[in-house]
Amino acid sequence: MKVLHCKTFGAPREVLSVEDAPMPEITRPDEVIVRVHYASVSHATGLMIEGKYQRKPPFPFSPGTEAVGIVEQKGSAVTHLSVGQRVACICDWGAYAEYLKLPAYTVYPIPDGIEYLSALPIPISYGTAYLGLVQRCRLTPDQTVLVLGAGSGVGLAAVEIASNMGCRVIACASTATKCEVAQKAGASDTLTGSDQLAAQVKQLTGGKGVDIIFDPVGGSLFASALRAAAQNAQLISIGFASGQLPEVAMNIVLVKNLTLHGFFFGQYTGWTPADERSIHAGMMSRVMAVLFRWVKEKKLNPDVQKVFSLDQVPEAIETLHGRSVTGKLAVKID
Repeated sequence: MKVLHCKTFGAPREVLSVEDAPMPEITRPDEVIVRVHYASVSHATGLMIEGKYQRKPPFPFSPGTEAVGIVEQKGSAVTHLSVGQRVACICDWGAYAEYLKLPAYTVYPIPDGIEYLSALPIPISYGTAYLGLVQRCRLTPDQTVLVLGAGSGVGLAAVEIASNMGCRVIACASTATKCEVAQKAGASDTLTGSDQLAAQVKQLTGGKGVDIIFDPVGGSLFASALRAAAQNAQLISIGFASGQLPEVAMNIVLVKNLTLHGFFFGQYTGWTPADERSIHAGMMSRVMAVLFRWVKEKKLNPDVQKVFSLDQVPEAIETLHGRSVTGKLAVKID
């Protein structure tokens, strides 16, 4: 099979190459092999290639943590999937290859009528947004949600999910174009990030502020958003796309009686030393079923803006890091 290999950490253009590799084989009863059609491009994948991610795979490895395709083989213990079934999946790495072997706990059926590229953003981007907002923050329809990085894949997912659940959504993105996309995704109001963010949010909310702040950006934007929080608000941090860790003004947290959530989606997908994917498999399957149902009902509209070939992965990562795109980028494997 063809596979994109990384043999040492470094800049993607310098360390990635498309090579031939042996086909994977089932070695455990809970495994499946998926023939990959498309895989996602993410900031985390770029960091993993550069050796800057918290997890460092053994060499050589194929990057890519999210894919869609068809079940080629399955182990004897796998009962919720069938050979030939279309699926979306989350893996440790390895998605930039024609065939992917992984535990079946994070492999989810794609309902009929949903195209591969519409299914691709669901497991990680929409799964992260849904679990963060619904499970951790207990989102209710009467709340106002501020989404930072609203032009990103996970940011747009948060806008859509909160809007679909009846919330008022204020989307914050870096450009007018991204704000326009967020508005089409369901945002009631849009803002570009600046030092005036808190004042702008207060003006939009009659001085109250927002009930939930969804932050995949970090850095100085978090500090600005903190001042936009209403009394008893919740802030959920899911990542640091800005490349900077935020500094938290704990005096504001104290006087506003705020709740800070750190949310690592990888806890549910096996990306921790404890590997809890089997523990959370039932819950994750239910969440994915809800999200795919909403896609089929046209309540969610997952977006893949551009598709690259396997040998164009370095270009795809550079495009993503350039922050000129909205939604997701994909790699066509098969």
